[in-house]
Amino acid sequence: MSERLLRLLEDAAGGVPPPADGVVEVWPAPDGPVDAVLAFTAHHVVAAAVDPDLVAAWLPEGDLGAPMSPGFLGWLGGRLGSRPGSLDVVLAAPGLGGDPPLELWPVEDSARHPRAARAQRYRRDLRVWTDPGGAGVLVLGRGLAGRRELSFEVGPARRNRGLGRLLVAAARHLTPVGEPLFAQVAPGNAASLRVVEAAGFRPLGAEVLFHRDGVDPT
Repeated sequence: MSERLLRLLEDAAGGVPPPADGVVEVWPAPDGPVDAVLAFTAHHVVAAAVDPDLVAAWLPEGDLGAPMSPGFLGWLGGRLGSRPGSLDVVLAAPGLGGDPPLELWPVEDSARHPRAARAQRYRRDLRVWTDPGGAGVLVLGRGLAGRRELSFEVGPARRNRGLGRLLVAAARHLTPVGEPLFAQVAPGNAASLRVVEAAGFRPLGAEVLFHRDGVDPT
């Protein structure tokens, strides 16, 4: 099932999203630690172990916003024994290969970094770097359906100086040429959205994840 979901995400990243037909699809749960609700333009996918008939009965016909509403997400979390995570904008950009635009040092004991520790709950095959001054951290790994994902963080003293954009740009260079790289950003985090878009990422939809350990993922 993860292969189908990964293909959907990679197609959307390549400019071929699902049709804007108002349909809500229910797919089996993907491999890995999370279930998900994915929103594209007038098209939704619920990837979770839930009865499609129950989903259809809960959602009002013709309400394009209902699959991302607090009511539905709370109901779904109750069915899954989990809690909905944050609503995130999903962006993607193709890998560039080659040398990153700044020097990066690999972090060997990545579990000690809070950003990496959280990423371990959602991603496998983690790789973590920091800049020589230690002001920023970049995390790459395999997340939902095995897609390539990044996260980054910049210390308060170095914000608004371009380091975040360099870290995100570096992630594209650390990704094989042409392979899609995904980023998830909270819609209210305008600063990070600007940074990610400045590094060449483009929005393709939104998502809410449900971690299967039942713990609030926020």
